[in-house]
Amino acid sequence: MRRTALGTAVGVLAVLGFQAAANGAVFGTGDDGAKAATPGVYSSKAAHGGKGRSELHKLALTDKGKGEAVLTQRTTEPFGLLGVTWTDPDEKVKGTIEARTRSIETGEWSDWVELEPHPAGMDGRRAGAPGSTEPVWVGASDGAEVRVSDGAAAGVLPAGLKLNMIDPGGAGSAAKDSGELNAEPAAFVAVDPPTTPPSVPGPASTAPKPTIVTRAQWGGQAIEDKTPEPAQYLIGGKIKAIFVHHTTSAAYECSASASVVRSILDYHVDVEEWRDIGYNFLVDKCGTIFEGRKGGIDQPVLGAHTYGWNSESTSVAVLGDYTNQAASSAALVSASRVAAYKLGQYGVDPNGTAQLTAGVTQTNFFGQTFTLNQVYPFAAISGHRNGFNTQCPGNMLYPQLPTIRSYATGSVAGLKVDSLGGGATRAGTGYETPGPVTVNWSTSTTNSLINKFEVLVDGQVVATPGPAARSAATTVTGYGAHTVAVRATHTSGKVSTSASVAVTVPGPKTFKPVTPTRLMDTRSGFGVPKAKVGAGGEVVLQVTGANGVPATGVGAVVLNVTATNATATSYVSAYPNGTDRTAASNLNFTAGKTIPNLVVVPVVDGKVRFYNHAGTVDLLADITGYYVKDTSGSTHSNLGPLRLMDTRDGTGVAKGKVGASGVVDLQVTGANGVPAGGVTAVVLNVTATAPTATSFVSVYPSGTTRSSASNLNFTAGQTIPNLVVVPVGANGKVSFYNRAGTVDLLADVTGYFTSDTAGASHINLGPLRLMDTRSGLGVPKAKVGASGTVTLQVTGANGVPAGGVTAVVLNVTATAPTATSFVSVYPSGTTRSSASNLNFTAGLTIPNLVVVPVGADGKVTFYNRAGTVDLLADITGYYVK
Repeated sequence: MRRTALGTAVGVLAVLGFQAAANGAVFGTGDDGAKAATPGVYSSKAAHGGKGRSELHKLALTDKGKGEAVLTQRTTEPFGLLGVTWTDPDEKVKGTIEARTRSIETGEWSDWVELEPHPAGMDGRRAGAPGSTEPVWVGASDGAEVRVSDGAAAGVLPAGLKLNMIDPGGAGSAAKDSGELNAEPAAFVAVDPPTTPPSVPGPASTAPKPTIVTRAQWGGQAIEDKTPEPAQYLIGGKIKAIFVHHTTSAAYECSASASVVRSILDYHVDVEEWRDIGYNFLVDKCGTIFEGRKGGIDQPVLGAHTYGWNSESTSVAVLGDYTNQAASSAALVSASRVAAYKLGQYGVDPNGTAQLTAGVTQTNFFGQTFTLNQVYPFAAISGHRNGFNTQCPGNMLYPQLPTIRSYATGSVAGLKVDSLGGGATRAGTGYETPGPVTVNWSTSTTNSLINKFEVLVDGQVVATPGPAARSAATTVTGYGAHTVAVRATHTSGKVSTSASVAVTVPGPKTFKPVTPTRLMDTRSGFGVPKAKVGAGGEVVLQVTGANGVPATGVGAVVLNVTATNATATSYVSAYPNGTDRTAASNLNFTAGKTIPNLVVVPVVDGKVRFYNHAGTVDLLADITGYYVKDTSGSTHSNLGPLRLMDTRDGTGVAKGKVGASGVVDLQVTGANGVPAGGVTAVVLNVTATAPTATSFVSVYPSGTTRSSASNLNFTAGQTIPNLVVVPVGANGKVSFYNRAGTVDLLADVTGYFTSDTAGASHINLGPLRLMDTRSGLGVPKAKVGASGTVTLQVTGANGVPAGGVTAVVLNVTATAPTATSFVSVYPSGTTRSSASNLNFTAGLTIPNLVVVPVGADGKVTFYNRAGTVDLLADITGYYVK
């Protein structure tokens, strides 16, 4: 068989816009595609991958004379799409062709639907091709009735009128009329389009290629067997415009849209004798895009879609009848994506104008006349009716073309970075992070118009989240200043980039101890206003520029914070002024209890902020040292935990309670692993137990004058631990002072600072909660039982490096204990010593800062002595070499 092609002198002709369906109840209501599709009688599975084949059923109409022909109402084989044909394509029905169908689902007959005839030669002059109407999707039907009237034409009707019914899920092959398709002389000057593409691959586009269901996916080998003729390409090799069409009824489920596409192809090929489906692309109401005519998604394929204008254009058909109903937003977006991609391949502005040469003399829907071979301006995105006399793409879709143009040329609007989290904290106008960053952004553009986001660090892409994402996690590497921004690509291809945000990764800090000095006391108004801190209230304390702390170059301060006179169970968080407070806490306490805790707080603007969650509370803060952003301070070395002092048994000091205003001196250097020289401060976990009166204990360098600062505050009978970083006296000792009553004191060393640069430097982090046995965060959800342990991974996540970490700084809280007990925190995989970190009685909530070496596996272990207890751990920093 040989089939002649209609050349570019007249333009390849096109399918018209299809009218409303007869019923289609099985396939939904066309409600803008908002609800989930459910397969009906026909599903995409029938056509998907070529696993099912359609069937074509034909019934002849009866000529009643006087210009009338009918197919009487009857039961038929199941079908979903229909159209009427006649033998001679040059004959015309000057009246009306109407059909109605019976729904398989409801058994009801539809209203009459008028079928619009196609002009002759829609896909070129092809021997044996009949005259035909456009196909109409009617949904799952098993009955039909047709009536044809030639109106005032005095009884003249074309011969061979037939109803053609496509069953897209049929098991047999589509039957064709017999007869050889012999070539006939071309009715026009014929120039055969090329059957090889201009280039392989096709040109790159300025717009992203959308996700498209390929022919192989919706039709498989079956449609390639059905359409063996080679693809054709535009003679000029350049797409100048795209025409938008509608097709058949919107009364289909989106799960069946592949079957609708397959049915259209079957009608075009099996009934109308075309070489392939006419459209280049098709879009359903849910936004799924289908590849139409063969030849390559990236190529300038010659289609049969817009009579007289095919030789310089491409097409996208929106499945549905949009005469009385607007197209869905999803369909408009997808149509715009196709338009942006195809026009972007050839440098055409989707909002611009194209100059097209008429392939035939004709008049369009608006009465504009075109003359063969004359050039006319068209919008680069035009409707079918702009080029041909048809309702297509419908009275409701045509006014939506400006929306498609705006989508195809738009950009991602209002793109901005809202905040950084995930380990990053505010620092002035920017942020600080030890590395981890969660970038949070926003835009006013809908997700459907966004192709992708890219997170940029110093201008380089580090993450590519999807269009629905509004946050992404990454890690900023390298000490010093960095920038973070977000870049977005619109479906039009236009790129928008947010303003960048400054991010600093602080370098390691070294420690400088100071004689413990009181900086704040809300009871007397020292350092802050005189008043308790109320529920949700905060006070701000200046910590740099006085009391031995320089005004600049300070990265963090070490404060002993005490909560007293609390009226409710609450917690206090200490965090850098100018940053966002996290959910982590530093002191947890109950009403009436006095609780101290050591706090390492990063410094941003020289101030520290203290937040109280509930009730009212007085707060005290004593400084014991600070970290500088250079190497002029001391480095840290792990040791222990090792018990150095216990007044109960005479370890390290004389056996006996410390009396009122009593002092004991403890030798800390030159023994137990602490060097004899170069030690600037030691890290001690100090516990007061069995006190006989409300009192406080101060730990200070031996041989110096004790200040008013305190390290442990307690009431009679209370057991209280607290971490202490204390400078070492010239004699290598530290002193312990008790204010009132008598008390036993314990001291466990966990490390020391030296002027030797071989030690580790400190990195701020958080505070960030790593563990909560109440919720199962970090460890299993369960209280820790008597002699029980839990082990927590601390390296390789949450901003802590996987290697090089010598110790982590954790704020550990014991809550809801059922018995008097203690908790020890020690490196995983090592033998636990007798030292403890938290000592508490039943019902008491106790926090304590812990500096603990990290096990070889990057974990630390928590041991509980008696009863059961819930444990929380917040990381505030770590030490690295």
